[in-house]
Amino acid sequence: MSLGPATAPLAAPDSAPALAFSILGAEAVRFAAGPTVAFRLRVERVGGGPIRSISLHAQIRIAAARRAYDDAERVRLVELFGAPEDWGRNLQSLLWTRQSVVVPAFADATEVELAVPCTYDFEVSAAKYLYGLEGGEAPLELTFNGTIFYDDPAGSMRAALIPWTSEAAYRMPVAVWREAMDMHFAGSAWLRVGADVFERLRAYRAANTLASWDATLDALLTARERDRST
Repeated sequence: MSLGPATAPLAAPDSAPALAFSILGAEAVRFAAGPTVAFRLRVERVGGGPIRSISLHAQIRIAAARRAYDDAERVRLVELFGAPEDWGRNLQSLLWTRQSVVVPAFADATEVELAVPCTYDFEVSAAKYLYGLEGGEAPLELTFNGTIFYDDPAGSMRAALIPWTSEAAYRMPVAVWREAMDMHFAGSAWLRVGADVFERLRAYRAANTLASWDATLDALLTARERDRST
């Protein structure tokens, strides 16, 4: 009776390959199903023998405190970090995403694409942050873990864990994120509302025979502005 494939024995930490990670660049993916930024990830072996494969997991955080902000950006980011005078204690890093990728066999170094889906859901802090930037760069911190599969000197396959202390930093041009969003939502933004609010909006649109949701919201805002001016 077959018991399935054998599991590679876990290597002692001092005998496992050592890795270094770096981000070489980022670009918007032109033909993705949704807005996606692809990071070009370099994986380098700095110790041990050749790699069979790596099951790699990446966590990407936005290191918000590692850049300066102009007055307009401070206004746009007030929902995230509060009033500008409070940013000294409120300006903290934000989790963007967690993604995984399989790194194929290599001897010394290789490059792989780490694809990161993007969203216009402003309930997500990372989307709210990136939308609030006028330009420049978004400082990112990437941490990695996962499993390395490799051959020991006797030719047996071994497995070793990658510690979360494996890191890389990258300053992503905000223009890359905007390009990815514009490929799918050019000139648009998305707003999520509760079901009851949506039903009220739908009823208002129908009652006033408005052609679009833009027209519906514009009519409501115009009426509100007119009432405030009288």
